[in-house]
Amino acid sequence: MESYFLDWANLLLRWVHVITAIAWVGSSFYFVFLDSSLTPPVDEDLKRQGVSGELWAVHGGGFYHPVKFAVSPPQLPSHLHWFYWESYSTWLSGFSLFTISYLWSASTYLIDKSRMDWAPAEAIAVALGFLVVFWLLYDGICRFFGQRKNGDAIVGGLVLVLVCVAAWLACHWFAGRAAFLLVGAMIATSMSANVFFWIIPGQRTVVGQIKAGLPVDPIHGKRGKQRSVHNTYFTLPVLFAMLSNHYSFAYTHPQNWLILIGMMFAGAAIRQFFVMRHGHKLGRNPHPWPYAAAGVVVLLGLIAWLRPAPVAPTVVTAQPAVVGYEQIKPVLAERCYLCHGEQVQMKNVRLDSPEQVQAHAQAIYQQAVVSKIMPMNNATGITDAERALIGAWFQGGAKTAP
Repeated sequence: MESYFLDWANLLLRWVHVITAIAWVGSSFYFVFLDSSLTPPVDEDLKRQGVSGELWAVHGGGFYHPVKFAVSPPQLPSHLHWFYWESYSTWLSGFSLFTISYLWSASTYLIDKSRMDWAPAEAIAVALGFLVVFWLLYDGICRFFGQRKNGDAIVGGLVLVLVCVAAWLACHWFAGRAAFLLVGAMIATSMSANVFFWIIPGQRTVVGQIKAGLPVDPIHGKRGKQRSVHNTYFTLPVLFAMLSNHYSFAYTHPQNWLILIGMMFAGAAIRQFFVMRHGHKLGRNPHPWPYAAAGVVVLLGLIAWLRPAPVAPTVVTAQPAVVGYEQIKPVLAERCYLCHGEQVQMKNVRLDSPEQVQAHAQAIYQQAVVSKIMPMNNATGITDAERALIGAWFQGGAKTAP
C-alpha cells in the first residue's frame, strides 16, 4: 500500500512540478527577450518619466506596449506584480519529487554499490550536500569576481569548472540516473536561491527606497540582473538533466559524466544564441550563429560517439526453442520479486503471478531486455543470458498459460 501512495504522490508532484517549471521558464525567457528587444523611447513624455526602453508587440489579437524604467519609476503603482512564486513553487515541488523518488528509496534509486557502497543515510546526506555546497561555491564566485573587470567571463569560466567537477563526482558516487538528476537539481537549487537571496531582496530594497523617498541605489538592479542572466543560461542544462532519466544510453555509459557535461554545454551555448539573437536584430551585436554552431557540433559529436557498435548475434546455450512462463518464472523470482512481489510493489507493479506477468509483458520486455534499465542499477545481478531468455519468451508470444 505504501508504494501505491508513493506512486500517486510521484504523479501529482511531477504534474505540479512541470506546470510550475513551465510558468517559471516562460516568464524568465520572456523577460530576457524583452530586455534584449527594448529600444530607446521615442515619445518625449516617456523620456521625461525616465523610461530607458520600450517595445511594441502584438499577441492574441491585442497590442502591447511594455516600457522599462532603468532604475525606478516616478511613482509606484497601487498594484505591483512580483515574479517569485513561479520559482519557489518549482523548487518546492521538485525537491519534494526528488525526496519521494530518490531519497525515500535511496538504496534502490540513489545507490549503485558498484560505484560507492553507501549506507542510505550517508548517500542522502551527500546528495543534499551537493545542493548546498554548489550554491555556496557558486554564490562565493559571484560575490568575489562578479563586480571585477571582465567579471562575467571569469564567473562563467569558474562556474563551468565547478559544474564539471560536480558532474564527475556525482557520476562516480551515485547511480547514473540519480547522478544526472542530482546535478540538475543542484543547479536548479542555485537558480531558485538566486531569486530568494538576491533578486527579490534587491527588488524589495528598491521598492522600500522609493516609498521612503530616498535615492535608489542602482547596484540592486545590477546584481539582480546578473543573477537573472545566470539563471537563463542554467535553464537548458537543467531541463536536459531532468529529462535524461528516460534515456538510459546516456546515464549508463561508462563515461556518463562527459555526456552530461557535453549536453549541458550544448544547451548553454544554444541558449546564448537565442539570447543574443534578439539584440542582433536591433544591430547591437554580431550574429550569434557561432554559439548555435558550437552547440550543434557538440551534439553531433555525442551522437557519433555514442552510436552502438555492430554486435554479432549471441547464442544462448541450452535455451528451449519455445520459452514458456515456467522457464522465466525462476528469473523473475530471483531478480524481480524483491521490488515487484508480495511485500513490495514499486510503481504498483507485481510480477509474482502469471496474470500480472501477462499484463506487464510489454513493460518487462522494454525495461529488462531492450533498455536494460531494470532491475534498477542491476541490484539483483540479472545476467545477459537471463535477459535473452525473457526476450525469447516475449518474442514467442509472451504466453503464461500452457
